[in-house]
Amino acid sequence: MVFSTPFKHLLLSSALALGLISTAHAADLQPLRVANQKSTIKALLEASGETNNVPYQIQWSEFPSASPLGEALNAGAVDIGALGDAPYVFALGAGAALKVVSIIHAEGRNTTALVVPKDSPIKTAADLKGKKIVTGRGSIGHYLAIRALASAGLTTKDVQFIFLLPAESRLVLDNGTVDAWATWDPYTTVVTSQSHARVLVSGKQLLSNHLYFAATSQAIANKRPQLDDFVARVDRAYAWANTHPDEYAAAQAKITGLPLAVHLEVAKDTQLNPVVIDDSVIKGLQATADTYQQEGLLPKRIDVSQGFDTSFNAERFPTSQASR
Repeated sequence: MVFSTPFKHLLLSSALALGLISTAHAADLQPLRVANQKSTIKALLEASGETNNVPYQIQWSEFPSASPLGEALNAGAVDIGALGDAPYVFALGAGAALKVVSIIHAEGRNTTALVVPKDSPIKTAADLKGKKIVTGRGSIGHYLAIRALASAGLTTKDVQFIFLLPAESRLVLDNGTVDAWATWDPYTTVVTSQSHARVLVSGKQLLSNHLYFAATSQAIANKRPQLDDFVARVDRAYAWANTHPDEYAAAQAKITGLPLAVHLEVAKDTQLNPVVIDDSVIKGLQATADTYQQEGLLPKRIDVSQGFDTSFNAERFPTSQASR
């Protein structure tokens, strides 16, 4: 009997999920090339034990931030990587042949926030008019700043953006070079606990706080069993992190060099759960893309619905659940 390639992939995915694949067959599986931003996903999988007994090789590539990670996905240099709302929109806007195959929702106090120095006269988002905001260009912090400004009837033309990496951003906030910093955890926790910065606007009500695992179309076509297995491992790893904050924080601290107390506070305050890829999720990301296009950061409108693969829901959610 001759099976089609998609059906072969389905059989292999099922075998992987059930642990039925033999060592010989596992050797036939191509390596999965995973983009890793500052070792976060790798550390999570290692700490949770999910890098044990993987029936294919995981080849990790390290990136300092979301922007070069998105570029690597766009170039086909890696198979899968995790991006926030805004970076994924930019990747799609660059013409990347990508599909979201998994989504993790982060629910926490300061998952994303726009912060100001503790003694700043800035009390509301409206007070940001004429001020300097530091963030990463195309980052989730950048998008939060845009949304915060819009909530106060302002646009990006009403402020001056300074685009820097997180370590540099904290420095210029602390020394008074800029007036506000739009960032994300663990940096929100670092700057509020160590520099006693004040949260001006929380992203809790303005952003989805989703983490999108995006794979190349080529990887979906040729490495579906590996992707199904990897996504399942990530889901289990985040479930483990929710119930083992001490161990997860310790693993993160070893990588970032930030104090253990910072990561422990973040880990205990944040719940990370899988989300179904559905219409509400797609509409939410479309709103992000439309905002960037209206602000002139994207040259034209993009249809983000092309950047999702709902077929991965079947493995992750045998019975459907509502998206967050």
